[in-house]
Amino acid sequence: MDLGTYRGKLDIIADILTVASRKPKKTQIMYQANLSFRVLQKYLAEMSGASLICFEDETQCYDLTSKGKEFLEAYLQYSKSNRHAEKIIGEVNSKKQTLEKLFNQ
Repeated sequence: MDLGTYRGKLDIIADILTVASRKPKKTQIMYQANLSFRVLQKYLAEMSGASLICFEDETQCYDLTSKGKEFLEAYLQYSKSNRHAEKIIGEVNSKKQTLEKLFNQ
C-alpha cells in the first residue's frame, strides 16, 4: 500500500493478517502493518474476538486461525475485483468527459 493512501478497516485487517501469517511478535506487526501501538491494540483485540488470529503463549507470537486464512483469501479476491471495477469506472468516466467536451465545443 502506498503511503498517503487511505486504508479502511478491511485493508488494515488484511495487512495485520498478512503479517500475522509469518507468526510475528506484536512489535513486528505494528511496524510491518504501519500502525500505532494504540490502533494495533484495538485491532488485535477485535480480531482475536472474531477468531481471526490467536496468540501463542509459548512463543509470544500471533498466528492466523483457519477463519483468518479464509478471511484473507476472500479479501484478496475482493481487492482484485475492486481494483478491476475501479479501472472500469475510470474508463467510463473518461469516456463521459470526452462526450461532455464534444458537446460543449
